[in-house]
Amino acid sequence: MAELQEVQITEEKPLLPGQTPEAAKEAELAAQILLDQGQTHSVETPYGSVTFTVYGTPKPKRPAILTYHDVGLNYKSCFQPLFQFGDMQEIIQNFVRVHVDAPGMEEGAPVFPLGYQYPSLDQLADMIPCVLQYLNFSTVIGVGVGAGAYILSRYALNHPDTVEGLVLINIDPNAKGWMDWAAHKLTGLTSSIPEMILGHLFSQEELSGNSELIQKYRNIITRAPNLDNIELYWNSYNNRRDLNFERGGDITLKCPVMLVVGDQAPHEDAVVECNSKLDPTQTSFLKMADSGGQPQLTQPGKLTEAFKYFLQGMGYMASSCMTRLSRSRTASLTSAASIDGNRSRSRTLSQSSESGTLSSGPPGHTMEVSC
Repeated sequence: MAELQEVQITEEKPLLPGQTPEAAKEAELAAQILLDQGQTHSVETPYGSVTFTVYGTPKPKRPAILTYHDVGLNYKSCFQPLFQFGDMQEIIQNFVRVHVDAPGMEEGAPVFPLGYQYPSLDQLADMIPCVLQYLNFSTVIGVGVGAGAYILSRYALNHPDTVEGLVLINIDPNAKGWMDWAAHKLTGLTSSIPEMILGHLFSQEELSGNSELIQKYRNIITRAPNLDNIELYWNSYNNRRDLNFERGGDITLKCPVMLVVGDQAPHEDAVVECNSKLDPTQTSFLKMADSGGQPQLTQPGKLTEAFKYFLQGMGYMASSCMTRLSRSRTASLTSAASIDGNRSRSRTLSQSSESGTLSSGPPGHTMEVSC
């Protein structure tokens, strides 16, 4: 038998036939740029086509972060300021992201023909399994705003085994009552669709102040070439069904949940009510001062920090770097957590612009942090 010779292989990624090392480096760089820019896909579902954009590559034993935007926005206008924030980079390096655009909301989307039957919010939720099947992803952490928060909640109720956690901003889990419906109809007689959507997204104080942010998003919505599509999404949101959350009942979110709302935001009362209906041992409530109706746009730093805490509570990113704000709270949070023991995740993080210290209520109830 011929003597075997030990051969040392030094090249991890063999070159293609005729490929030079320089060409291989250029190809790798081009692939990385493509990942940084995101790869956009569309998939057919029983309720029409849905478009989504993927950033990064799947990480072993880690869920994908899946986002869903609010009415009047798409994934870029809703989430870009948050995911491009400096401290957020530590998170996105550890997770693949999937940004879903509601049908007809993606950039360059054609206007639906007259009479097109837009999917209900429940049907939009039923499109998500097709996205995950296409990507071969088994579990997600959902991040939704407004209508997107409702859609992800409905999906989590229908597919609890595939959702590891939810960050729900400005969620209203209730169907519109007769009084709400009548008020909406009356408002429609005197206000345009863009103005009604702006009133859904931002507080009246923000709209009256007419800051650069408000001017930017007013222009985005009023000049949108797909405004007819936006109106269809808006109508589906206003015709949503009640999620019927019940604390201690069968209909509830079974994964860790972080509820987020801005102080004086249009949906503050709805989010507070939602918090009262969810499992307190699985739910954190973050009320953010000075953030208006869209905390992910106005306070991406505070929201990023809260998201890191949320992920750490789920067992991810245990070695994450702490920001200045979290370092200043470490001792207080540790002390309060020792009181609550294993129930420390049942808490409310209420942020205000005034300086203060941590005060904890009775064990197992809420913790309030002022910053």
